[in-house]
Amino acid sequence: MKKVVVLSGAGISKESGLKTFRDDDGMWRKYRFEELATPGAWMRNRDLVLEFYNMRRQQLLVVEPNDAHQALVDLEKKYDVRIITQNVDDLHERAGSTNILHLHGELRKARSTVDPSLVYDIEGWELKAGDCCEKGSQLRPHVVWFGESVDNIGPAAEISRQADLFLIIGTSLAVYPAAGLVHYVPEKSPKYLIDPTASFTGTVPNLNIIRENAAKGVPELVRQLLDED
Repeated sequence: MKKVVVLSGAGISKESGLKTFRDDDGMWRKYRFEELATPGAWMRNRDLVLEFYNMRRQQLLVVEPNDAHQALVDLEKKYDVRIITQNVDDLHERAGSTNILHLHGELRKARSTVDPSLVYDIEGWELKAGDCCEKGSQLRPHVVWFGESVDNIGPAAEISRQADLFLIIGTSLAVYPAAGLVHYVPEKSPKYLIDPTASFTGTVPNLNIIRENAAKGVPELVRQLLDED
């Protein structure tokens, strides 16, 4: 069974109604990232950081996976599909995809501030000051903040090396280290970049650009792949 590796970004979730950080109406237009998504922000104003991520969780709970998420589930009928996502939402999981690696953490989980191995599901949307791990330490969002290491980049690179097909969905390939994963994919493997504003100028062998929104471009490509002999 051929292996399809998917790198998904904020553009796939945007079409479910989740705001992105880098669009003109994105969340970073309202806040400076230093105030919300750095270890220093957590030390300076824990309550603001908790409020921000609570707001994001509330938004996540009222949106649903879109046609692009569902199409990737359909792709598992014929291919071994591995999803590497830059997104912290759980829309791939809720759609039914079975093999997902989160590069930047998971919004609906919290982890200990003294022992990163202690990770907990968040029931509902709220993580409050005073919510502690079993060792008595405050819980923080289980997300990778600016300035923190992306521990899953190594496993993601290994998965990318094994790709027979590589799909890049809803990301501008501007955020590193995730953007560098395409360079681990074998040169002979076809690569598809699906993004309405795609303007990638790097040198990537066998790169096909599909300038469509994820909810349109992904189902069309999946139908094509499923119809192939």
